[in-house]
Amino acid sequence: MSIQTINPATGKLIKTYEEFPDSKIDSIIEEVHSAFLSWRSTGFSVRAELMNNAASVLRRNKEEYAGMMTTEMGKPLTQSIAEVEKCAWVCEYYAENAESILSNEYVKTDASESFVRFDPLGVILAVMPWNFPMWQVFRFAAPALMAGNAGILKHASNVPQTALAIEKIFREAGFPENLFRTLLIGPQKVDNVIKNPEVKAATLTGSEYAGSKVAGLSGKMLKKTVMELGGSDPFIVFPDADLDEAINTAVTARLINNGQSCIAAKRFIVVESIAGEFEKKFTERMNSVKTGDPVNENTQLGPLAREDLLLELDEQVKKSVEMGAKILTGGERLPGEGFYYPATVLTGVKKGMPAYDEELFGPVAAVIRAKDEEEAIGIANDSEFGLGASLWTTDIEKAKSLAQEIEAGSVFINGLVKSDPRLPFGGIKKSGYGRELSHYGIKEFVNIKTVWIK
Repeated sequence: MSIQTINPATGKLIKTYEEFPDSKIDSIIEEVHSAFLSWRSTGFSVRAELMNNAASVLRRNKEEYAGMMTTEMGKPLTQSIAEVEKCAWVCEYYAENAESILSNEYVKTDASESFVRFDPLGVILAVMPWNFPMWQVFRFAAPALMAGNAGILKHASNVPQTALAIEKIFREAGFPENLFRTLLIGPQKVDNVIKNPEVKAATLTGSEYAGSKVAGLSGKMLKKTVMELGGSDPFIVFPDADLDEAINTAVTARLINNGQSCIAAKRFIVVESIAGEFEKKFTERMNSVKTGDPVNENTQLGPLAREDLLLELDEQVKKSVEMGAKILTGGERLPGEGFYYPATVLTGVKKGMPAYDEELFGPVAAVIRAKDEEEAIGIANDSEFGLGASLWTTDIEKAKSLAQEIEAGSVFINGLVKSDPRLPFGGIKKSGYGRELSHYGIKEFVNIKTVWIK
């Protein structure tokens, strides 16, 4: 099997890589395990110095890495640069905070002394997606390595250049040569990696299908997993909301990363009394978005990452329209080379339509009307996903109360749902389980060990 990287802005092949043979995969895993055996006893000060070095490497070469991501998966260059900066931030966050987060916790018991310590597990497999090809990896790798673990990356097959660049970043920062390695393999070889006895746990960001496969096999092998899967995030607008601010944020929330984000707002649930005004202004703003070559600094919306993804999105829109949804703008693949789909707004979206029930992974917004605030919350929860949610109202106390009713891993009140190294990130229901980032994330892949002394 060959692994190809194709420029989604042109549809043209950039480079082809040969998949690693089984013998090389086994050898790499053994080398990573050997590196772990030394790394686990390294002090936090050494780990922090190297992690800060990684942040410096990222910032020093951010234009190079950003250009690579844009060429491989099509996000606007300005967003790629911001992604590299965010990767540097997460490195610095854990360099500064890992030692205090993982320090021994002393507990008074009947012992002379008793405490909880946090020891690394070993080699962790990361199966990562193409949509945030650096951020998804670094938000796993920074805490995992700072906790004393080692990492193996199986990245999405359409971003091999970025995958290899990440391995090189850690090496250039001074980490042990084999502490973090990339495997250029297709999905069919992941099973044997999970089965390898030196691999102690796995984390996956991606589709529900991929997550169920990795989680299922890992469960059979009794190996810990963290799953960050799909999302169909609600963007809930109450009548007392600052409508202009909500609409400006809604456009960004739907189109960021060319609409290809698990936590992008996808279902816009608007109370009936303001729905007409929302639809009118929202459609006008979506119409004004500049679509084009992602390397152009003025571009706000680039191509989808692959043609099959574009065709799938187009089919979801067509089926929804056949079932009664109406297109307010967009709705058809753009002509010419590349995998471009316009900013699209659907209204009249009802339960049973793909635009209501499924994740739309692209620049398509589904507007759903609710008769009142209570029904709006019910519609928000009427989904098999539960990653993030955005709620817009000027009644903050009411919003705080409603936050506990919303079935999601995070609720952002009057703001864009986003990830932050200081806050836990993850979902419930079919959006996965476990948490990344913050002090919760770094403790996912450690042995929480009780020590009792008489």
